[in-house]
Amino acid sequence: MADERAYTKGWDDAEMGVFGVRTIGVVTVARSDYGIYLPLLRRIREDPDLRLLLIVAGMHLSPEFGLTVRAIEEDGFEIGERVEMLLSSDTPEAISKSMGLGTIGFAQAFARFRPDILLVLGDRFEMHSAAVAAVPFGIPIGHIHGGESTEGVIDDVFRHSITKMSHMHFVANEAYARRVIQMGEEPWRVVISGAPGLDNLHLVRLLSREKLEEKFMMRLRKPILLVTYHPVTLEHEQTEIQVQSLLSALEQVNAMLIFTYPNADTHSRTIIRMINQFVAEHEEARVVTNLGTQAYLSFIKYATAMVGNSSSGIIEAASFKLPVVNIGSRQRGRIRGKNVIDVGYSQPDIVVGIKKALSHEFRASLSDMNNPYGDGHAAERIIERLKHVELDNKLLLKRFYEP
Repeated sequence: MADERAYTKGWDDAEMGVFGVRTIGVVTVARSDYGIYLPLLRRIREDPDLRLLLIVAGMHLSPEFGLTVRAIEEDGFEIGERVEMLLSSDTPEAISKSMGLGTIGFAQAFARFRPDILLVLGDRFEMHSAAVAAVPFGIPIGHIHGGESTEGVIDDVFRHSITKMSHMHFVANEAYARRVIQMGEEPWRVVISGAPGLDNLHLVRLLSREKLEEKFMMRLRKPILLVTYHPVTLEHEQTEIQVQSLLSALEQVNAMLIFTYPNADTHSRTIIRMINQFVAEHEEARVVTNLGTQAYLSFIKYATAMVGNSSSGIIEAASFKLPVVNIGSRQRGRIRGKNVIDVGYSQPDIVVGIKKALSHEFRASLSDMNNPYGDGHAAERIIERLKHVELDNKLLLKRFYEP
């Protein structure tokens, strides 16, 4: 076995064995994680040694959030299990109850069909429910995007909790690998894979400007701001004030505005209501419930800047050298490239940030930047570990690692 003091980017030839077909259960709960998973899902489906069990839950099954399960089916993926768990409310009580329903639903799914390995991604409460349900079944869990930090949201707690329930860790960079090990995880469990969402940049054929305009029945004119604002769940009482500041700032900028919907978090419906009202009153603004991976990356390509607090502004946008105005504390703690302009919640701060993002000088300064989240080859590293890791007691019986 490799030196346990050095985390690895994969197994060497001596450690690879011959195994039968393994079933990889993959939990997807929203359009955001599905787009990140997509390169990995395709590789699992195409590999003769692996079988994909796709477990769909959360926002995918909600008409209010675009019923994005249909997009999964249109991509040709067979859905192995559906877990209904979201209540039609976004209060703290509703989120807690949805977590409970999710744990029950995932437990029922695992009782019907137990995968050899379960993959979960990120930090959402729906993912946490899946991991909690898997623990009593003794299912090995692989966690993607552990070790990161988003200080402004409750998701931070879920991410680190999932890390402690997981047996394999696929992290975006070396700094996050160190953080997972700092939490007591054995180094041999950690693979520096990079961010799987960046693989899409090599695999997805982006739409032309004309096709994008035709698909969404809009004419794109520069400058274009792609706007995504999610609830800051540790500050959810301030949601309406925060969104009003953002919308007031956008009124001060002469630009085309493309809004996307927020995730299903505490007070997300407040954001949706305010966005829809703003779009109805402003001719230069559009809102899209669900863009899908291809269209979303295409909009990033043609956008002049991004505004909001989405993780895509931290991760994917860097590969396009796209200026990003990152508002508030939701993404605080994450490593970011020099394309990110951090601003506060006030209208003046946001306006200053947008003007900087639109300036020729700032855009020119990004010409030589690199993305700190990887090289776009994460899926192959993850697949290598999934195929060749030994499913034995060493994997399942965790010990606390102390350097």
